[in-house]
Amino acid sequence: MPLTDTAIKNTKPGAKPLKLFDGGGLFLLVTPAGNKWWRLKYRIAGKEKLLAIGVYPEVGLAAARKKRDVAREKLAAGIDPGEIKKVEKRVAKLNADNSFEVVAREWLEERKTVVEIGQHIKTLARLEKDVFPWLGKRPITQIDAPEILTVLKRIDARGARYSAHRVRSEISRVFRYAIKEGKATNDPAKDLIGAIPPPVETHFAAITEPSKVAEMLRAFDGFSGTFSVLCALKLAPMVFVRPGELRKAEWADIDLDRAEWRYHVSKTKTEHLVPLAIQAVALLRELHALTGQGRYVFPGARTALRPMSEAAVNGALKRLGYDTRTEITGHGFRAMARTILHEELEQKPEVIEHQLAHAVPDNLGAAYNRTKFIKERRAMMQLWADYLDELKAGAKVFSFSAPAA
Repeated sequence: MPLTDTAIKNTKPGAKPLKLFDGGGLFLLVTPAGNKWWRLKYRIAGKEKLLAIGVYPEVGLAAARKKRDVAREKLAAGIDPGEIKKVEKRVAKLNADNSFEVVAREWLEERKTVVEIGQHIKTLARLEKDVFPWLGKRPITQIDAPEILTVLKRIDARGARYSAHRVRSEISRVFRYAIKEGKATNDPAKDLIGAIPPPVETHFAAITEPSKVAEMLRAFDGFSGTFSVLCALKLAPMVFVRPGELRKAEWADIDLDRAEWRYHVSKTKTEHLVPLAIQAVALLRELHALTGQGRYVFPGARTALRPMSEAAVNGALKRLGYDTRTEITGHGFRAMARTILHEELEQKPEVIEHQLAHAVPDNLGAAYNRTKFIKERRAMMQLWADYLDELKAGAKVFSFSAPAA
């Protein structure tokens, strides 16, 4: 007699396993522990076999019968449904091992050894937020360009066009890693170069009017945060290095007696020299009493083993009432210095560019020369610090233009 749901529900486990047959080889195995497992008994090539179909009640009676009928169709075609199931399980495991997320995390671990930890964390965060929820569980070999484009458009739709381009590049790198490891044969993300319109280039917010610079410098004195962050805030416009280089500054790289700070530029991987004005040296000597026993000039708030947060300077500017999107950012001090040094103090552009650690080809073709214009740069950095002091004090500062003939 065919089984019914009522009969199945009313069946109690016994001391020995019970088999409730439904017909066509399908039966429900009821264990002494009360588990109920669907099994299909069949013969192929003269050999009797069993096929697991599922667990009751997750797989109901109707679903079990449907699976039985599909299996018997395979048998009629000379196909062993048990072998098919084994292959499907192997493929499923292979796909799980080679899912986009698994491969992406393998790539991240390999890349972790050659990039800064902050960059690793940001890339992982982008993938976890914008990619893994939609592509993470997909076998990497089954992902195509339209799927990736959908992910990119979703990012672009929220106004994060720059992030969309970064994510496309990172997805492409995951596929190139998979190709290298023999887990994929092509990179569909490569075909999407240009699929998202280019981001509109924006510059870091910067104050370049001397009168407004003066107001900002005076506002610094009203900062109520930690002394370490206050020093970073005051030193940032004076040395106008990249924010990441300032916050990661190490005492071992600073020679206060020689008034020099030497370090490797994060962007060009070249050695750079920052001549320190008298004002900068005085500020650093005062800070040295507080943080000089540690590694970092500006240690983190929670632990001295790590540098100050990358948001510290911008956070200080916000606390002082500045909009870091439209008025000034930690990076904006570079544009401020470049503009005023050239337009107000009439410093040579090539000297300014070398002090900014920009790649400036010389007549020998060298892209960067850390020793070039050292004398001029020392004079310029002192002139700049003096100029900032005069602005802050409210002195009327004239442009250093040549007198009329």
